[in-house]
Formats: sequence, structure tokens, C-alpha cells
Amino acid sequence: MEQTGDRYRWIGLGDINGFFGLMFDNMAVLSFLAGTLIIGFNFPADVVYTRMFPGTTFGVLVGDLIYTWMAFRLAKKTGNKEVTAMPLGLDTPSTIGLALAVLGPAFVALKQSGETPENAALMTWYIGMATMVMIGVLKVIMSFWGRWIQQVVPRAGLLGSLAGVGLVLIGFFPLVDIFGQPIVGMISLGLILYTLIARIRLPKNIPGVLAAVVLATVFYHLYHLLGLSPQAAGTYTPPVWEFHPGLPIPTLDFVDGIVPALKYLPIAIPFAILTIVGGINVTESARVAGDDYSTRQILLTEAGATLLAGVCGGVAQSCPYIGHPAYKRMGSRAGYTLLTGIFIGLGGMLGYVSFIVELIPRAVLAPILVFIALEITTQAFLHSPARHASAVVLAMLPTVARLLSIQYETPDIVPLQNLEHLITKTGHGLPEVLVTIALGNGFILTGMLWGAFLAELIDRRLRISAVYLLILAVLSFFGVVHSACPDASVYLPWLLTGTAREIPYQFAQCYILLGGMIFLLSFTKSGREPRPPAPDNGRGNGE
Repeated sequence: MEQTGDRYRWIGLGDINGFFGLMFDNMAVLSFLAGTLIIGFNFPADVVYTRMFPGTTFGVLVGDLIYTWMAFRLAKKTGNKEVTAMPLGLDTPSTIGLALAVLGPAFVALKQSGETPENAALMTWYIGMATMVMIGVLKVIMSFWGRWIQQVVPRAGLLGSLAGVGLVLIGFFPLVDIFGQPIVGMISLGLILYTLIARIRLPKNIPGVLAAVVLATVFYHLYHLLGLSPQAAGTYTPPVWEFHPGLPIPTLDFVDGIVPALKYLPIAIPFAILTIVGGINVTESARVAGDDYSTRQILLTEAGATLLAGVCGGVAQSCPYIGHPAYKRMGSRAGYTLLTGIFIGLGGMLGYVSFIVELIPRAVLAPILVFIALEITTQAFLHSPARHASAVVLAMLPTVARLLSIQYETPDIVPLQNLEHLITKTGHGLPEVLVTIALGNGFILTGMLWGAFLAELIDRRLRISAVYLLILAVLSFFGVVHSACPDASVYLPWLLTGTAREIPYQFAQCYILLGGMIFLLSFTKSGREPRPPAPDNGRGNGE
């Protein structure tokens, strides 16, 4: 299959390995998007499969086709016959994060307001589309400013907030799925860790992801069909050969979702920023690996793919993946992105992607997301200065609050009347549940600003550190972060009533007081001293 001579060798055996890795990454994200909505929030499956999936996968198709073309163009321009295309797929953190923090809660809130499940699902779809369109527009603008954001905000804030999503949301929820069906889950997890983390090759160089998914899926179905599982007679349903086709037709239905989607922007904006900054980083890693792509063109492609997906019904953004050097090492060129784009894109339209999602249990695909969570969290520490490790950890904490608030806001766990009592319960200080919900609302943006504040403080840039606190004061006063409303809506604080009104006033005051104190300390002798060098404990100098 590989071309010879002076022509670009655009496809070979390495592309087959790369295809399975990139394809199953996307399938894992789609599986958890569907599972989170259908199983976690009782969302109508037909809306997910026939309305959300086609537009979402269409964005992947367009993005991967453009990246494939860019690889051919770069090979012709440079004469390099071993150019590897930039991998593109569905962004894991934002897809899972938006499903848990935007789509699911919006669906529940609409049902509680009296909408039927069908109408609530359609309006949620509109909200998801509108969110994608707004993210796409923002990413187009930020494509010209992404490097400036990367230079201004410390990496501890940018990567630490993403690490929180990786560890708490992307890592924890799949782990529950793995141990919900531990036998098949651990087979898959073990092979993923063996091949992707330990980097030990399987016999015959079989792709680790393919081996993990196929082996664990076959074992899952045989295990139940042979009656070896105590659940075989209960929850197991043999796979039905049924597709759910749908076309990604451009529509203006997203306009109906723009107004309700505005309150979710504090969650969506940081995800857009992080994919832009991530796109800059992966383009740089590709350049170091020998493929000098245009950063702006890489970013504009992911922005355009996201925007197009939103207009066509998609609810998940596309982005370049961090694995370009790994795909290059396995011998992938441009064939793997072409194959992935076609397989995922057509799968959403023809409906076989939804069949595969139902065929492969979540416990089998969950380890792929655990691997992604490990990579994201590890990268936050590796690519931030060692002295900023505490700032990375601080940036992760708001996501823990968001995890708890998701549980509080799930009616099957905490009935609505009980939640209303808990968030108004008085005692020593503000109600604990209300504070937890407030800390979780806008968690990505909060984590980014917390991490940046502490990183600047560690570097003795006290006045810049104080600026981040003042930004937090303004944002918390209007509910952009730390919203006192369970639905994370923004507000004019003087219109709030009861205990909730205390949140914006007290949170804003605490940030202002702390920021003012640090600003004044910047004039002291110790505040002007340069940061002392970190002690050498045998692990480097911490710089």
C-alpha cells in the first residue's frame, strides 16, 4: 500500500495501527457521551444517535480531511516523504465535562420546569448546538490570540484546571464503569496500561488498543451468553443489529438555544481556551518531531470543524490530539487520519457508530479514558515548572467540588426538596452544600485563575497575583464563577434572596481583601525580594 520513489509515502502499516488508536479514542468519547446522557440522565437515545451524533462526527470528518490535505501539502513543500498528519478527534475533557455540567443538568432542569422528556431533549440539543457554535466562533477569534494567552496565563493554571477535569471527571467516572464490570474492565485496562503506559509491545506488534477492545468485548459477550455472570439472566441484552442513521443537515435551530446557553459560557469558554493552547502545544511538538505545520492553520481548522459541527447538530468540539509524535514513531503518515475521518464521519451518518457504541460495553472502552486522564494529569505536572506543583494541585480542586455538586443535583440521589433544604440550612457559616455547589460552578475557569494566582505568588509577582484575585472577585460577584444558583446561572447579586445572596457578597469580599493584602505586601522588603532557589533534594532544583 505504501507508495515508493519520490512520491509521498502517505499510507502504510503504521497507518493501520494509528487508525485503530485514533478511531477508538473517538469511539470512547462517543460512548461516554451517549452513556452519560442516556444512562446517567435518562436522555432519549434517538435524539443522541440521530441528531447529536451525525453533526458531531461530521466535524471529525471535515477536520481530519483538512489535516490529511495539510500533510500532503507539507510533504510537497518540504520534500519530506515521511510527514505525519496531525491527529484530530473529539476533545475528551470538554465532551465529558459538557455532558456532565451542561447537557445533563439542562435536560433535568427542563423536565423539572414541566417540559416533556422529548421536548426537554430537543431544547437540550439546541443548547448543546448553541454552545458549540459559540465555542467555534470564540476559537476562530482566539486562533489569532492563542499564543498571547499561553504567554500570559501560567501553565499551572491552564494545565492544572484541565488536569482536574482529567483526574476527577474523565478518570473517576470511567473507573466506576470498569469496576462495575470488573472482569472485562480489568482485561481491557490491563492491556491499555501494558501497551500505552508501560510501552511494551504485544506479539506480532498487534495494536494495544485494538487488542484490548476486541478481546474484552468478545469475553464480555461470551461470559454472559454462557451464563457465567450472575447478571446474565438480568441486565444483559444480546446486541441487536440496528443502526441509527441521520444526516448532519445545517440548521438554525441552535438560535433557540443561544439565550439558555449563555449561562453555561463560564464552563464552555475555558474548554475553548484550553483546546487552543493545546493546539499550540501539539503543533510545537509536531515541529520538534520534524513536521513544521502552521500553528494558525491548525487552530483555524479545529475552530472551523467545531463551528461546522455545531451548525449541523453536533454537541462536542474537535481538536488536534496530543499524540502526533507517538503516531509518527509507529510509522503513521496521512492514511490514518483519512481512515479515521471517513470511518467516524460516515459512521455517524449511516448509524453504525451507534451500533458499535451499544455493542462494546463502556467497561471495555473506559480504560482508554483512564489512560487519557493519566496522560492529562501527568502532563500538567511535567510541563509546568516543578515549583508550581502546588498551583497545579490548587487548580484541580474546584473540579472535586463539581463532582460533589453533580451528585447533589441528581434527583435520584438527592431529591429536589431535600436539596432546597440543604442549600438554605443555617448554622456556623454558609451552608456546606451551597458552598460546594458554588465552588463547583464555573470550575474550569475557577481552577485556571486559582492556579495562575498561586503560580504568580510563588514567583514573587505579587501584584499580578493580586490582579487574578480581583478578576475572581468581579466574576464571583455576578456568578460567572461560584454561582449561588444550582443551575450555574449568572445574575445581578442584589436580586438574589435568602442565603444564596450571601455567596456573591462574601466571596467577592474575600477575594478583594486577599488581593488588597497581597498588593500591599508587594511594597514590603520581603515582598520585593527575588524568589530563593529551590533546595536540591536529589530531584532537581524545582525550577
